[in-house]
Amino acid sequence: RVAPSLDRFTCSSRELRTEILSPSSKNHRSHPSDQEMEQPDPKNASGLIVSATEPMRSFLALACDDLRLSEELREIASDLRSRNTVPYKLLRAIWTGSDPWTRPDLLGLFSGSNFVFTSPKPREKSEELKLRLLKLREIAERKEYAELVKDITPRKQVEEPFSSYKDQLGFGLHVGLTMFTGYLVGYAAFRALFNRNPALSAAGGILGLVLAMLVETLLFIIKTSKDDQIQSSKSSSSSSSSSS
Repeated sequence: RVAPSLDRFTCSSRELRTEILSPSSKNHRSHPSDQEMEQPDPKNASGLIVSATEPMRSFLALACDDLRLSEELREIASDLRSRNTVPYKLLRAIWTGSDPWTRPDLLGLFSGSNFVFTSPKPREKSEELKLRLLKLREIAERKEYAELVKDITPRKQVEEPFSSYKDQLGFGLHVGLTMFTGYLVGYAAFRALFNRNPALSAAGGILGLVLAMLVETLLFIIKTSKDDQIQSSKSSSSSSSSSS
């Protein structure tokens, strides 16, 4: 934002210095061809702006009745004489069109004047950007609030499997009952298959016990993975709701 203003200031100040130090401005009476100089557009008031001085106001007051100027320039001079700032291009247009034998020199006209800078208008933010900034501000406020009350509010307890003695005892009894049932089933099956051989019946019972333990382990793994998925989905849904 500052670079365009500096470029404009540099170009306009160089133009003003060239205009002031030119021979036509210093010795205007010996060069009456100044009235044929290229006049800038009076409607274009952009560019360098200077503070008004008493010599400027006096010159603009005389320019209001100068018949050499067009009606538009006389109206502009009448309007500028009551202002505290004057656009350089408009003042130069009036000075160029006025009588070169009676007009003051530019050096005396701009003596004591200062440059006036105008700040650019702030850029308007789009509605989408405003909503996004509002959401980010709300998220930042929630984080700051959570950081302030983290020592006051109790933490959310994460439910862990078998966190109580009741759950542990129930799971142990369930595993023992399942293994005992598997032993009985294997023992009875091998006893019927091998004509009630005690050794083979015992081997069948042990095999049934091992199979029951494997089945129980598989069911425990499946249950634990499901609990983890449910917990992760709850945490993700809570985080998304807080961010929205």
